[in-house]
Amino acid sequence: MEKTISKLLLRKLLLLLVIYLAFISLGLPDALLGSAWPAMIDYLNVPADFAGIISMIVGSGTVISSLFSGYFLEKFGEAKVTTFSVILTALALMGFSYSQHFFFLCLLAVPLGLGAGSVDAALNNYVAIHYQAKHMNWLHAFWGVGAAIGPIIMASYLAKNGAWTEGYNTIAWIQFGLVAILILSLPLWEREQAVNDPNEKSHSKNLVTLIRTIPGLKQALLVFFCYCTIEASFGLWGASFLVFEKGFEADQAARLVSLYYIGITVGRLFSGYLTNYFTNRQLIYCGQGIIAIGLVLLSTPFTSMLIPGFILVGLGCAPIFPSLLHETPINFGEKYSQKIMGMQMASAYVGILLMPFVYGKISTLTGYSTLVGFLGIFLLVLILMNKALNTRVKKN
Repeated sequence: MEKTISKLLLRKLLLLLVIYLAFISLGLPDALLGSAWPAMIDYLNVPADFAGIISMIVGSGTVISSLFSGYFLEKFGEAKVTTFSVILTALALMGFSYSQHFFFLCLLAVPLGLGAGSVDAALNNYVAIHYQAKHMNWLHAFWGVGAAIGPIIMASYLAKNGAWTEGYNTIAWIQFGLVAILILSLPLWEREQAVNDPNEKSHSKNLVTLIRTIPGLKQALLVFFCYCTIEASFGLWGASFLVFEKGFEADQAARLVSLYYIGITVGRLFSGYLTNYFTNRQLIYCGQGIIAIGLVLLSTPFTSMLIPGFILVGLGCAPIFPSLLHETPINFGEKYSQKIMGMQMASAYVGILLMPFVYGKISTLTGYSTLVGFLGIFLLVLILMNKALNTRVKKN
């Protein structure tokens, strides 16, 4: 009996390590385009703003694959969907490294986005059901590690007068390495999938029906949309706020924005430990309060408040997203959690894709002084919708 339990624990631990590696891999390409784009402009002979086209295509693919991930997960299971998705992203990144025309990059952006959305939804749902809340926080911290490593790899090639294609090629081979690990890990997933009720498919609902009939789901989708609007908009426009409103030099602004991302990554590592003492909901409320304090500091005229403001916004963001994800099976039940997880991820990606662009347009009319107010509005809606979500779920 003890040997059987030990084998199961070892199996679960090994699978968790594989999932951590998968999330590092998921983060690797996310910041790659931005770091490589200055070198890509001359090579491709395109205007600087064309990076937005590629980013929009990737984001659109991610939204679509997140929405439909529930269907594929029900049909094929997390292991096969994750493996196939990583193969898609690896092939797309390898294609990037051999592309000499912008048009081909746009075509390759489609599988890159589709692969990212499916693996994100699959792994988030799997961890939410089978692992403790601390692992969800650490999982997303490891995504931050991958997002930081990608630009470092690209910069190492560019610093040696290498081509940007070499950076993409290296990341692609890392992804293929992960594919090999995922294939070897397939037996680790089988027992977890075997416990699923084979009759659940007959009770499955389409996405529209879920939104209409599941209490609190509308509020949950708005919560994810608002949170990701805050995280992405502050990350994109924080430096512009410092340069054009506070008189910072570009390099100083970039370093300050890095503190924001460090705050998110370190905060998620720390909040993983805090899950031993606080519930997911308590950590979400705490994160919202910390963001509010950070925004208040940023709204003051004192330059000395900018560094703690940026750090606090990052620390506040840290526990919210992983804690919301881990609450999904608790709020809505395991039966529909796969589909709902995909819907939540899609709503999150719409916020990431759309709202930084919207604020960019707003800033052309108002200047960047409105950034804190813009984020404050979405934070208020986030707090209200999160409260409404918890109330609806409690009543149900």
